[in-house]
Amino acid sequence: MFATLGTMHPAFLPAQVAQLTEPAAIKLVERIQRQSIVTPLIAQPIPTSYVQAGAGEPPILLLHGFDSSLLEFRRLFPLLAQQRSTWAVDMVGFGFTQRLRGILYSPKAIRTHLYHFWQTLIRQPVVLVGTSMGGGAAIDFALTYPECVAQLVLMDSVGYTSGVPPAVRYLFPPFDYLAVQVLRSPRLRQRVSVLSYHNPALATVDAARCGALPLFMPGWYQASILFMKSGGYENLAGRIPQLTPPTLILWGEQDRILDPAQAQLFQKAIPKARLHWIKNCGHVPHLEQPQQTADHILVIPEDLER
Repeated sequence: MFATLGTMHPAFLPAQVAQLTEPAAIKLVERIQRQSIVTPLIAQPIPTSYVQAGAGEPPILLLHGFDSSLLEFRRLFPLLAQQRSTWAVDMVGFGFTQRLRGILYSPKAIRTHLYHFWQTLIRQPVVLVGTSMGGGAAIDFALTYPECVAQLVLMDSVGYTSGVPPAVRYLFPPFDYLAVQVLRSPRLRQRVSVLSYHNPALATVDAARCGALPLFMPGWYQASILFMKSGGYENLAGRIPQLTPPTLILWGEQDRILDPAQAQLFQKAIPKARLHWIKNCGHVPHLEQPQQTADHILVIPEDLER
């Protein structure tokens, strides 16, 4: 049933990637490539990891959650790519995108890097899909660059919460380092994984391996500390009503990470919003109910149809 990843994975990935056994994860790993993205954040280009497959418009761009990577989309990505051009990118400071010294990792850095990634490789309005903290990044991007976003999809999204532990912002060395070090705890990560699913049987060893891979990337500590001390997406709530793209809100009915009541706050605040509940699902619809999730995302609103 399961296959083990061989040695033919991209050299910039950590060696632990060879331990993955889920076929969907292995296939997505084999697609990962890097593009050097020129931005105003730093003089040198940022080697940015991403995957792309499929054809059809409007293209879909997937944004992962906090302390995660594009491997979150290992089950959703192939379903979307069957019908549309689909991209997933590791945001700056996260995933397998190179963490260069000299960047102040923050929401501003994320949206700047994301814009230049879009401008370099996509260059047409996208269906921008953000999950959890990636939803905060998607909101921030859509507010700043509305011309780049044909439709917004928020899955169990940050927006009324910051997406990072608030106390970390006020810590100083070495306590900030120790706070980030806690994120490496296998016990903590397994606890969060179990809470993320409605069906705890999905919180497998291989799921933990997928989630932990970015921890082995160079610069993980420094980038994580800087992002958390930036406050994350703590200032979005008052701006959410300014969103102009048609917005699809997807939320797991049994989400134990972010209160499902927040889905209704989004629906009331965003002018062009539709809300769909994902049944038998916790915080990660793209992993727990990928077919339900894909079916909703692939419906093109009437005002986008040509």
